[in-house]
Amino acid sequence: MLTGARPFRSVLYIPGSKERALEKAKDLPADAIIFDLEDAVAADEKPAARALLAQVLAEADYGPRARIVRINGLDSDWGRDDVATFAKAIAAGAKVDAILIPKVSTPADLDAVAALIPDVPLWAMMETALGMLNAASIAAHPRLAGMVMGTNDLAKELGSRFRADRLAMQAGLGLCLLAARAYGLTIVDGVYNAFKDEAGLLAECEQGRDMGFDGKTLIHPAQLEIANIAFAPSEAEIDLARRQIAAFDEAEARGLGVAVVDGRIVENLHIVTARQTLAKAEAIAALNAS
Repeated sequence: MLTGARPFRSVLYIPGSKERALEKAKDLPADAIIFDLEDAVAADEKPAARALLAQVLAEADYGPRARIVRINGLDSDWGRDDVATFAKAIAAGAKVDAILIPKVSTPADLDAVAALIPDVPLWAMMETALGMLNAASIAAHPRLAGMVMGTNDLAKELGSRFRADRLAMQAGLGLCLLAARAYGLTIVDGVYNAFKDEAGLLAECEQGRDMGFDGKTLIHPAQLEIANIAFAPSEAEIDLARRQIAAFDEAEARGLGVAVVDGRIVENLHIVTARQTLAKAEAIAALNAS
């Protein structure tokens, strides 16, 4: 099962219908894989993809990578069969860390899947205008463990144009971030479509990181390295965190409530952040060593 300490810097979509891609993903440096049965699979391939993916996840070893299955919506021709297949597969020992539900607009969308597949954590695709407005109530759902921003579908609903600063996305991204943090959920940013544009990807990763996202969803393995670096603490950040903790501990030993590091006040709230930085760095190191 997923834990709060697990890194989600890079979350790569893999089509559930592509046997070669499923095999290659075993060795890719992704923190998590979304095995996609929805958008990445053509309608006439969906039943075969479902069966293939259930078999692969019952047999294959994906190491420390989080395994998330994106099903089709229950309002589609395939969603209920997806849920039934993976409920049975998981009960038989298939390794699935979470079920990702597309186009979650209300908590009722989660209830419907939760009733059909027990125990497994649920994740929500946040990609509709109504989902943005209901982000807090969706995040409060007791089975929900994570949120994934679906910025392509959201842009389609909004009728917005692409801008490098993602101005049209800011309200929705912010609402979902607030909801995820209020309820202790993992939340990952949407995809960057121009997978050969490394500068553009880096800029969007840095924007998402600075906003507070845990990582980014990706559409191509070539994007993995940039996301992994962008969403990991830098050596400078790790060094600062250690010095802040040391300085604050020394100040407390002298009966003081604050310390000064690099000309800036360091209070207890900064120490909480510093410890989180070090914990994330340690979790990434452990993942890389697995």
